[in-house]
Amino acid sequence: MADFYFYKPYGTLSQFINNGKRKARHTLIGDFGNFPDGTMAIGRLDRDSEGLLLLTTDGLFSQEMRSKTIEKEYWVQVDGTPSEDELQKLRTGVTLSHKGASYHTRPAKVSTLLTPTLPPRGKPIRSERHGQTCWLQIILTEGKFRQVRKMTAKIGYPTLRLVRVRVGPYLLDNLQPGESKPLQRLS
Repeated sequence: MADFYFYKPYGTLSQFINNGKRKARHTLIGDFGNFPDGTMAIGRLDRDSEGLLLLTTDGLFSQEMRSKTIEKEYWVQVDGTPSEDELQKLRTGVTLSHKGASYHTRPAKVSTLLTPTLPPRGKPIRSERHGQTCWLQIILTEGKFRQVRKMTAKIGYPTLRLVRVRVGPYLLDNLQPGESKPLQRLS
């Protein structure tokens, strides 16, 4: 079995091979290293998100890390500054929809965050002159399609940058975009 930490850069797809559905060639995880055959990403980050992806050749480890008991922590830059009442809506859950079906998100841990030190993103977010932004720490135990982005938009604060910094006990630490390193499993 082989396990890795990987910092998925902005603009990279969370897959190893091009599935042929896209005409244009996108950057894939496999473009960043020679991972063992059978390596898979544990969970996904959409193309516009960045940060920690755990990679493994062990399906049971993947299943364990994707369970609803494992916390996923995100640092999220939003357009504007949400009030405490608006953040409370995220804490108790909001109703979202995907492919015509509605669902209520599970309670989340949400707090404001001082501007974190992160590697610069390849594509600039936007100029400061376009208004105030705020960083949030959002901790979930689920991860539906673009959920964090939909949650912040639901309360009126679109996500500008989203970085996953933790999956369970595993931290992004000082990895830089596109870097990977072996992961030693914690008990």
